[in-house]
Amino acid sequence: MKQAICGYHKDEENHWVAQLACGHFQHVRHNPPFINRPWVNSLSGRQGMLGYLLKCKKCDEAAPKDQL
Repeated sequence: MKQAICGYHKDEENHWVAQLACGHFQHVRHNPPFINRPWVNSLSGRQGMLGYLLKCKKCDEAAPKDQL
């Protein structure tokens, strides 16, 4: 199921995590050539992706919401 990005935070390893509208979290790393998300490296890039739909595997599995 696709869910909108509604915010971000960093995890304990300083990696960016997207907060999804459904209440789940998903890492959004830029790790070329495997994961190409250069937008995550800048504030304007992250802000520009607010509202973007990401596939949420946790929703597909009916997982409980994540907590900060």
